[in-house]
Amino acid sequence: MSISHDDVERIIRLLEASQFDELHLELEGLKLDLRRRGAAPAAPRVSTAPPAPVPTAASSSAAASPSSAVQQAAPSSTLVAVNTGLVDIKAPMLGTLYLAPKPGAEPFVRVGSQVEPDSVIGIVEVMKLMNSVAAGVSGEVVEVVAPDSQLVEFDQVLIRVRPR
Repeated sequence: MSISHDDVERIIRLLEASQFDELHLELEGLKLDLRRRGAAPAAPRVSTAPPAPVPTAASSSAAASPSSAVQQAAPSSTLVAVNTGLVDIKAPMLGTLYLAPKPGAEPFVRVGSQVEPDSVIGIVEVMKLMNSVAAGVSGEVVEVVAPDSQLVEFDQVLIRVRPR
């Protein structure tokens, strides 16, 4: 997999639109470190986790619109129980969130919807790849927090669920 100049420009625009000051990206020997003006360099990071799998050529052929096929492996969303008894389902990555499978279609979930751990609650588009986001919990949707077709940050709350 190679990253084009356009890909790098899009990554820079995503960083500029986010609340983060730095981005560190490693893909097949390529290391990209971006820092906003004025951000102090971070302390060196030590990673004990194995590197994340790199998308194959077959998965990078997904089309740009949310109506195209969604990647088979749904990244797990981050779940956090809050003291209200609700579970926050958070974005597993930075990208554009789509709450419906295609423009004009019914949303995957809405307030009152019942979800299971493997229920798709949305799609996060990252560099033209569509990544389905699973609920990760059984329960009832009580709030849809993140807006449709907008940039979401890693770990941003997407929906809140009352678990069963």
